[in-house]
Amino acid sequence: MRDKLFMVDCGEGAQIQFCKSHLKFSRLHSIFISHLHADHCLGLVGLVSTLNLLGRTAQLHIFLPKGGEKLFATMIHFFNWEITFEVLFHEYDDRRSEVIYEDRSMTVTNLPLEHRMPCCGFLFAEKPLARHILREMIDAYEIPLSEINRIKNGADYTLPDGQVIANERLTTPADPPRSYAYCSDTRYMPGLAAQLQGVNLLYHEATFCEDDLQKATSRYHSTASQAAMVAKEAGARKLIIGHYSSRYTDETFLLQEAQAIFPQTVLATENLCVNVE
Repeated sequence: MRDKLFMVDCGEGAQIQFCKSHLKFSRLHSIFISHLHADHCLGLVGLVSTLNLLGRTAQLHIFLPKGGEKLFATMIHFFNWEITFEVLFHEYDDRRSEVIYEDRSMTVTNLPLEHRMPCCGFLFAEKPLARHILREMIDAYEIPLSEINRIKNGADYTLPDGQVIANERLTTPADPPRSYAYCSDTRYMPGLAAQLQGVNLLYHEATFCEDDLQKATSRYHSTASQAAMVAKEAGARKLIIGHYSSRYTDETFLLQEAQAIFPQTVLATENLCVNVE
C-alpha cells in the first residue's frame, strides 16, 4: 500500500518466503500479529535478525496482543545485541475493536475473534480518495498547479474575473476506497460479518470441512462453509480461504464446499498474489 509493505502474522521461515516472493525487505513497514500461537509469530526473531544483518536503519513497527512485547523484546535483543534499527512494539486490546494504525492513506482496525487464546483479525481500510480532475478543464480555465489539490478535494475554482466554476464541472468522482480483512484462527462468529460490510477482499480461515463441524467448533476453528457464510453475509467481493488442517491432502473439496455458498472463493496457496479491487 503506497510502497509500504504490511505483514500479517509471521510464521517460521518468514524471511525465506519473503525472498521467494521477490519482495524488498526495505519496504517492510509493520507486522501485525493476530495471536501468540507459535505458527503465527515464531518467525519474528528470525525475520528481525535478517533485517539486522542487511543493515536496516528504518524503524519496524510490530502490533501484537498484550503480553507480546515482554515475550519478544527479550528474544529479539538477545539474538540481536548490536541491532541497527529500532523495533517499536504496539500492544492492542484483543477484547475490543479499535483503530490501531493510521497514516494518510489507510487505517487498520483489530477485530476480536474467538479462539483458544486471545486472537484478533485485522481490517485494512483505504481512506476516501481525491476526485479526478479533468485535464481539459485545467487547460480550458488555465488552472494553476497550486489549485489542483484543492479542487481534487472538492473545492470550486474562482476565475480571475470572479466567476465560480463548480467542482462537478472540473472533476469526476473518486474511485471507491478499498478494504481487505484478515480473519485468522477463529470459531464461526455470526456477528463478524457486520464489521466487514462491503469488504473488497476477505481472508478467512477454513481449517475443516463441514463433515468435521463438531471438531471445528470444539477446537475454535471454522469450516469452509462457515467462512463462505461470513463472506456472503458481509457482501464481500472475493473470499480467500486458508489454514487447512493437515489431515486433508487435497483442498479442492474445501473450495467446492465454500463456492457452493459463495462462488467468488479462491484457495490460499504459497505466493498467491491478489489485487484488492
